Amino acid sequence: MNPTTVSEAHAAPSARAPRLSRVSLRDYELDAALCARVMTPALVVYEDKVRRNVTRMIDYVGGDPLRWRPHLKTTKIPDVYAMLVDAGLRAFKCATVREARCMLEVLAARGTAGADLLIAYPLQGPSLQRAGALAAQFPATDLSVLSEDPGHAAAVPEGLGVFVDVNPGMHRTGIPLAKSAHIIAVARAAGTRLRGIHFYDGHIHDDDATQRRAAAHAAYDALLGLLETLAAAGIRPGEVITSGTPTFRYALDFPGFAGGTVQGSNALHRISPGTVVFHDFQYDELLEDVDLEPAAVVLARVVSHPREGLITCDAGSKSIAAECGNPVGFALGHPHLVGLSPSEEHLPMDVSAMNSHVPALGSMLYLVPRHICPSVNLAEKALLVRADGQTEVVEVAGRAHDLLIDD
Repeated sequence: MNPTTVSEAHAAPSARAPRLSRVSLRDYELDAALCARVMTPALVVYEDKVRRNVTRMIDYVGGDPLRWRPHLKTTKIPDVYAMLVDAGLRAFKCATVREARCMLEVLAARGTAGADLLIAYPLQGPSLQRAGALAAQFPATDLSVLSEDPGHAAAVPEGLGVFVDVNPGMHRTGIPLAKSAHIIAVARAAGTRLRGIHFYDGHIHDDDATQRRAAAHAAYDALLGLLETLAAAGIRPGEVITSGTPTFRYALDFPGFAGGTVQGSNALHRISPGTVVFHDFQYDELLEDVDLEPAAVVLARVVSHPREGLITCDAGSKSIAAECGNPVGFALGHPHLVGLSPSEEHLPMDVSAMNSHVPALGSMLYLVPRHICPSVNLAEKALLVRADGQTEVVEVAGRAHDLLIDD
């Protein structure tokens, strides 16, 4: 343990996050010599924990990695993308053109042919043109985009596939589920390039598994009804993609998707969670039936004792995502530390429950972000801790967005 790290001996379990309270800080601590070189705040990724989470996910899908299309928006690091490929995954989705390019480059560098990548976003303008250029540049990988409009689907550049984006109730993008005529029109406009249906049920966040399962299964029953309507119109999509992190287990136990094939058709069914690769605080609290471990943390230092019962560390909203509410992170090994509202460079933490065991100035805190995906996006570089204990600095190359189409 580093000399400046508060002892775990006084950390009692917290009702707030009991599973993270049981995670050993010692499994994450960097050695003192390395800590003396690392400027904080810093994103730290643990290869062995990434690989364990990926293996666990493959177990969840019955040992068939091809049934999981992980969302790359979480990880954004080519070295982690390579770990997914090494695990046998060949289907992916992402949110940005930059993420797509990073994964296409990883696949090309590894000589991986026959992979499949969906840019799960309704691209418009130059971004859509850039996606078409990527399809031409990397022909060994099938590349697709989302569409919710017949004119858009018809104008998708040659070489790109099309998934019809169906809105199951999240109301972020897509065609409302009830508007089957519109969905049919988009599918027909896509023509031979129609790949499938994208059905992201990310709005289902009920507090317990029974409620989430019931809500998810009701949505999937409605989806099966839509697919029957499409089949009657002569439209048979080859793939149906559902389920982010909160609902993937309920898609896997839904009878209509048994065995990875959609009931009443030959369509392939895939789940698409991405947060699961790194895991985070919000889903550790919410998902009592998902057994994963944090694989990425934000390393921070205590920089101030502004008053009794309060400390401040250097992981503010410019280094750890704050849009999902407080506390923005969980301090491993210290469940009595309670994060308050961060400002740009400061994260105050209530330590009133810690009695005399308040972290000293310079103490290291290993924070599991409440929302890992945008936290990763805030870092230009990450410290990757390899399975053998060696470390290296890696680029978070998939972060942010490209600017000009001709860059």
